[in-house]
Amino acid sequence: MKTLRLPITIAFLGNSPHCPFIPIPLKSGMKHRVFFTLILLISIPLWPQANGDERLSFVGMTLEDIIGRFGAPKSVIVARGNESWQDDVVFQYTEGDFYIYVDRVWQVRLASVLGVSNRDRKNAVLRTLGNTAEDKGDYVLFPISGREWPLMLRVNFNSGLTSAIYIYRPDF
Repeated sequence: MKTLRLPITIAFLGNSPHCPFIPIPLKSGMKHRVFFTLILLISIPLWPQANGDERLSFVGMTLEDIIGRFGAPKSVIVARGNESWQDDVVFQYTEGDFYIYVDRVWQVRLASVLGVSNRDRKNAVLRTLGNTAEDKGDYVLFPISGREWPLMLRVNFNSGLTSAIYIYRPDF
């Protein structure tokens, strides 16, 4: 069996309109370094998408942070809890619903986060979140680590479809 070996070259943009690419041949020892560098360049921009979502930082924001970033809310409602100390003021924005206790956001309701969106099927949500997701029947819990405080993702289902997505502090 014969194997075909092709030389690896890297092309850089040239300054001439007649020669837009300048091929540079690589020696065999450099091939591995170039391959590793290309993998890093491709994977580094994907890292924040895979391990973080800017919307996770909404939990813990102060009132000043929220208003400074999003302006005045579209509406303000009260979410009643089973006990009076569980009552929340909720600022509603297009970005989500911000549940506030005293002066900080402790929970956010979102339309999508971490690759999960409203109307997603339950099995797709479980595949997206992976092995650490806990299937609780009508909802799925997913712990989020690497933050200043513990966070939990809760995905509620109605008829097998995502009906609500919350990020909250379970220690609150």
